[in-house]
Amino acid sequence: MVIKDLLTKAEELMKKTVDKFKSELVTIRTGRASVSLVENIEVECYNSKMKLNQVASFNIIDGRIIEIRPWDNSILVNIEKAIQNSSLGLTPINDGRVVKLTVPSLTDERRQELIRQVSKLAETYRVSVRNERRSVMETLRELKKDKKVSEDDERHAETQLQKLTDTYIKKIDELLELKIKEISES
Repeated sequence: MVIKDLLTKAEELMKKTVDKFKSELVTIRTGRASVSLVENIEVECYNSKMKLNQVASFNIIDGRIIEIRPWDNSILVNIEKAIQNSSLGLTPINDGRVVKLTVPSLTDERRQELIRQVSKLAETYRVSVRNERRSVMETLRELKKDKKVSEDDERHAETQLQKLTDTYIKKIDELLELKIKEISES
């Protein structure tokens, strides 16, 4: 029962790691316009910071332009300022009613830089999954040392844990491949 709980907890943590990697990949700009690039930018309005998706609606025009239409036009300047201060590297155009962002095509140099960036990010998340495995392995060894689990149970649990680790690292690799393909084709 203890081993099963350990493996379940490890799987949950590995799944969260993959989900976090997936959500981080979405924020990396390719040559295609996507609402996910801007929806979580924090905007100063109404004496607090709010996410852009809480104060505006979005529209994608021609696959390259993101149109941001605030529900209250008085915060247009704040939206523009928040986008300029973000790490997107895009220049907002404020026409008094909406803010437009043009997502430029990627240069070959920028593509290579992005591919290096996402590859490095993927490795960071692979290490995180491996650290989860290492943590559970140490717990298993302590349980065996304290004679709470048998050597066979420990070995069996380590095998299952390795399969889990391989599965989640494979998921990270698949997400990486998809992002690299997206970057290369944009």
